[in-house]
Amino acid sequence: MTWTIVIDLPLVLAEWFAARDWTPRTHQLEMLREGRAGRHALLVAATGAGKTLAGFLPTLADLIEQPTEGLHTLYVSPLKALAVDIQRNLMTPVAEMGLPIRVETRTGDTPSDRKARQRVKPPQILLTTPESLSLLLSYPDSFTMFEGLRTIVVDEVHAFATGKRGDLLNLCMARLGRIAPDSRRVALSATVADADGYRAWLAPDGDIDTVSLVQGETGVDPNIAILLPEGRVPWAGHSGRYAAAQVMAEIETHRTTIVFCNTRSLAELIFQDLWKENALRLPIGIHHGSLEKEARAKVEGAMAAGLLRGLVATASLDLGVDWGDVDCVIQMGAPKGSSRLLQRIGRSNHRLDEPSEAIVVPGNRFEYLEARAALDAVEAGELDADVFRMGALDVLAQHLMACACAAPFDRDVMLDEVRSSLPYSALTGDLFDQVLGFIRDGGYSLKAYDRFKRLTQDADGLWRVTHPKFITQHRLNAGIIVEATMLKVRFRNGRVLGKVEEGFAATLAHGDTFYFAGMSLEVEKIDTEDLIVRATAKPARIPTYGGSRMPLSTNLANRVRGFLATPADWDRFPPDVHEWLTMQAKRSSLPEPGQLLVETFPHEGRHFMVAYSFEGWNAHQSLGMLLTRRMETQGLQPMGFVANDYALATFSLRPVTDPASLFDADILEHEFVDWVQQSHLLKRAFREVAVIGGLVERQHPGKRKTGKQVTFSTDLIYDVLRKYEPSHILLEAAWADARARMTDVGRLAALLDRAADTMLHVDLPRVTPLAVPVLTMIGRERVATGSADDALLIEAEALATVAMAPD
Repeated sequence: MTWTIVIDLPLVLAEWFAARDWTPRTHQLEMLREGRAGRHALLVAATGAGKTLAGFLPTLADLIEQPTEGLHTLYVSPLKALAVDIQRNLMTPVAEMGLPIRVETRTGDTPSDRKARQRVKPPQILLTTPESLSLLLSYPDSFTMFEGLRTIVVDEVHAFATGKRGDLLNLCMARLGRIAPDSRRVALSATVADADGYRAWLAPDGDIDTVSLVQGETGVDPNIAILLPEGRVPWAGHSGRYAAAQVMAEIETHRTTIVFCNTRSLAELIFQDLWKENALRLPIGIHHGSLEKEARAKVEGAMAAGLLRGLVATASLDLGVDWGDVDCVIQMGAPKGSSRLLQRIGRSNHRLDEPSEAIVVPGNRFEYLEARAALDAVEAGELDADVFRMGALDVLAQHLMACACAAPFDRDVMLDEVRSSLPYSALTGDLFDQVLGFIRDGGYSLKAYDRFKRLTQDADGLWRVTHPKFITQHRLNAGIIVEATMLKVRFRNGRVLGKVEEGFAATLAHGDTFYFAGMSLEVEKIDTEDLIVRATAKPARIPTYGGSRMPLSTNLANRVRGFLATPADWDRFPPDVHEWLTMQAKRSSLPEPGQLLVETFPHEGRHFMVAYSFEGWNAHQSLGMLLTRRMETQGLQPMGFVANDYALATFSLRPVTDPASLFDADILEHEFVDWVQQSHLLKRAFREVAVIGGLVERQHPGKRKTGKQVTFSTDLIYDVLRKYEPSHILLEAAWADARARMTDVGRLAALLDRAADTMLHVDLPRVTPLAVPVLTMIGRERVATGSADDALLIEAEALATVAMAPD
């Protein structure tokens, strides 16, 4: 141990490190010094570098040197599982040092009696989520609870800072800054591309110079491989299910393996596939956000105890959870971004001085190129860009209501506080007043109804809640994550397995079967809130979930484009991928970087147009809707379209001879606006902002609205506002969501802007090799069963035979 460590660390901490033959890392000591100086800090360090300990080290040192009974440190994470994991890992050194420090969690899963006690007698360290923190701030005793707060630690900050949950957390930090002005802010992350952007986001008033950047030591480069069973890559599919036997073999040869899937549906499917291949009957589990909390906790406990050999998981576990026995991570399907892949890889060998081991299983040939691009990006240290945006107004409305529930507030003082939050730093007084007016009476179209009059301004100028019922209503309904209404899946004995979406449940009847929680379940009864089931051995289908899809990052898209334009790179690829690209170049063309290749050809009595734009599924779905509308106007008799992350294909009864006329940039000014207003997209966006903004409640005391009731309420209000108040602030918020999140209009606009100057149109007599992966998706976009996958592969091979035949 060096003399520096003795000086920097309290004796009990120094002895604890020495007893383990550990030496604090440079960035851990630097974080301690920043803490003692009272400075805000952003720590960017590789997974396994001890970020969590670095974040808490100033807290432990301070509580050792100056013990206190009140709340000292607030730790905020994006996941409940991460908060629980941190509590488990933090309690170990606290207990081993015999420190009188209480560490507790507070999430939606915390019992109500403990929540009530925490407000009166909080622990020194409280681990929570943005939503639970916002609810805490809605109580009058929040002022006394947080007045002695010294530190706020935001873990995995990259996971939510640029979205609505980040908006809410930043507003909460602004409020805490007023309650405890001497408190400091700390953020932790392993995958930050724009460190200065996050420093500004973390800083009070966005003052970047008040936040120190602490860089951690670099770790050993990860070992990442692409799994190719029998050396071949399928033409179609997106799940990697064809490799189940090889994935199971990897589980057999490692201590503990996490198999990551991009969706909950795929996780259930992959678990079933692996179980069929599990000849040794090794203990494997499944974990995703729709499982009951007891089931998730059981799996997390089994992983922590080293009792599982394999775990199939989704994004519910890809952030920060530290299980030391995990020595391999497998990604099923394409990772969609280098940052996401790096984050998931970090769950393997959670140590800085040992390489993480990971395997990527591409679902098709384009996904092979994406996987190779992701590996190259990770090797180059290239992360996906972070896009910061203005704060959402529906989130602001929810926050203002929370503040009013705690105490009346002055308009000017509150505006000043809100502007100290970077996402809202440019908020105008007029727009702030519009948000206040919306909470006051719902807007002039709704002000005749008392149920929308949640705030009132007293004679003294303070804004206060009009009736206590609105306080109860707020606390029941507050939150940023607006999921579809869920039904509980349970056995007759009352045991709850988890939840499925109401829309999926509506497709089920008595006797139907589906896979859930790793089991085949048969429906016995369906009522308003419950799906009563029993275990069965019958074949089953997979639940579908309506969440948004992860788009292909711009970074990886550019790398894939680079591969297509660089034949010298093709020798790195498997022979069948090399042959695929070679035949494409021979029969048609391959796009140069920045070029838009559009192919047209007939096939089986229909005329196809395929555009290889690489802008992601959301943008392609939007463009498909717009192009088919324009094709209808031109008399081309479109029949439909299909899209993936790499390409968009339309099919029609008449051929497209002039694609440039379809891709005109003015399509965003005319058809886009008409389409969004007439489609379900804007109504869906409005439904979400209405719930977040508090206009429509999901729950009343003692009962919960069904999804149909919420939809009916929001659709009715939407129609009224569209007709009588089209400039309503929530309609504006819904438009912002529909443009940015649901349609990815930014990437769509970039594509259309360059289309006229960069389009290469190739008219061909038959289908091309590059078109096969997207064309095989026609009619199968939502299919997720074994027999359908088999049919898809057969169809793909037949189509490929035509496409790969030389002219």
